[in-house]
Amino acid sequence: MINALLFVLFLTAVQAYTPKLTPDGKPSLEGFWNNQAGSAPWDIEPHTAAFQVPAGEGIIVEPADRKIPYKPEALAKRNDLRDHHSFDDPQGHCAPSGIPRQTYTPFGFQIVQPRGAVAILYEAEHAYRVVRTDGSPHVPATIKMWQGDSIGHWESNTLVVDSTNFNGRTWLDMSGNFTTDSLHVVERFTPVDANTVRYEATIEDPTIYARPWTIRFPLRRVTQPGYYIMEFACHEGERDLQHYTEDTGKKEK
Repeated sequence: MINALLFVLFLTAVQAYTPKLTPDGKPSLEGFWNNQAGSAPWDIEPHTAAFQVPAGEGIIVEPADRKIPYKPEALAKRNDLRDHHSFDDPQGHCAPSGIPRQTYTPFGFQIVQPRGAVAILYEAEHAYRVVRTDGSPHVPATIKMWQGDSIGHWESNTLVVDSTNFNGRTWLDMSGNFTTDSLHVVERFTPVDANTVRYEATIEDPTIYARPWTIRFPLRRVTQPGYYIMEFACHEGERDLQHYTEDTGKKEK
């Protein structure tokens, strides 16, 4: 009952807030941001503490058990990746983190809004996204990319981003939660107040999930004077993970 009341109060606050507008009249998301996703970079599902892994409740809000609704064969693959192949995490080899993982990777990012687009510039891996809001369609399905292809539109104050055309090589965290090239992600960026954005993403892929599922967490504006995105010295294909030992998914040499 208390949680329901808090959610109603939250929705009331969201509806009451009037965000600053860009020169072309769109709600402004511009600025530097950090995510408030807790230990999601290690595991987006609820998990206990382990060596160098903090405990966390995860960021999944639907379904109610806060677990990814894998099909049985996909769950078996995830478990094998988590238990025996954590060395293969593409992010650990400096590949782009993909969507939605890039948003809860523990580094800051900047949003800018040129006319007809929303650009997101990430500190991690020097990655970036350009979300087209000019009404253009997705690129042909034969084109596959690490970050996918993103098109967006506004629903009141919420930026809704539809992303497809993934290459199926990204993971969702360090726990082996993998993706395929059938991944489809719909994100919602909703300003709550001048320094807070509610981030939500619904994820579907009928090849590995029994049904769509949703994650949610806040983004907080960085207000530190002089803050800027630093150089991230990470080169795709780096090989330092060869030094990982068996407990991290690589046999010690």
